[in-house]
Amino acid sequence: MTEIPASHPRKASLETRERLVQGFRRGLVAEQGLLAHGRGEAFDYLLAERTQPFATRAIRAAAAHLRLAARPVVSVNGNVAALCPEAVARVAKAAGARVEVNLFHRTEERVARIVDWLESHGCEKVLGAHPDARIPGIDHARALCRKEGIFGADVVLVPLEDGDRAQALAAMGKDVLTIDLNPLSRTAVAGTVTIVDNVVRALPAMAAELEGGFAPDSAREFLESYNNAQSLLEAETFLRAQTRALAGLADSGPRRMV
Repeated sequence: MTEIPASHPRKASLETRERLVQGFRRGLVAEQGLLAHGRGEAFDYLLAERTQPFATRAIRAAAAHLRLAARPVVSVNGNVAALCPEAVARVAKAAGARVEVNLFHRTEERVARIVDWLESHGCEKVLGAHPDARIPGIDHARALCRKEGIFGADVVLVPLEDGDRAQALAAMGKDVLTIDLNPLSRTAVAGTVTIVDNVVRALPAMAAELEGGFAPDSAREFLESYNNAQSLLEAETFLRAQTRALAGLADSGPRRMV
C-alpha cells in the first residue's frame, strides 16, 4: 500500500481507497465496486467524514435488532470484505450471527476468495458457496442465497446494499439493517434501520455496542423510541445544510471542510 503521512488531512479516506485497491488486486472487489465507492465518498465528504448523531442512534438501533434476533445474518459483498473484515467478524460474534457472501457480480471463484478472506480475519464458517435458495422477486445473482443463512434469517444486516434486494428482503418480512451514505437511496428507504454513515466507521461502532453487553430489555426499550423515518430526515437535512454552507463559502471566499 502507498504510505500516507499522518499529516495528510484526508489520511483515513485515502487509506480506505488503498484497501479497496488491494481488495481488487486480491480478487475480492469488482471493478464496479471501485466506482461505487467513489460515489459514496461524495456523501461522506458532506458528512464531514464523521459519524453524526443521527447515525450514532441508528447504529444503536441496528445493534438492538441484532441483539433481539433469533436468526441474524450479516450479508457481505466484496467492498465490505476488503474494507472491514475484522469488524464483520466482531459484529457476527457479538450478535451470534451467521455471515454470508452475497454478490451482484458473482463468480464462484470470487465467492470462494471472499469466504477465505473473511475466515482468515476471524469470521467462522462463512456461507455463500453452493446456494440452495433464491430470494423471490430478484432476477440476478443477488437472489442466490443459503436456506440456513439469508433466506431463513429474521434480521439481515446488509451494508453497501443494492436497493432491489433490500426491498425484496423487506417484502419477505425480514428486518433489514442497512448502512448507506445516501439517505435517499432505495436501500435507505427500504431499511428497517438505516445508518447514514461510512461502513468503516459504522461496523466497528456497532460491534462495540454489542460487545458492551447490550441487554435485551435495554434493546427493546431503545427500539420503542427509535424512528427510522425521522433519522433519515435528519440525515437529509444535515446533508442539505452542508451543501448550502459549502456553496456559500464558494461565493464568499476560499472553501474549507465544514
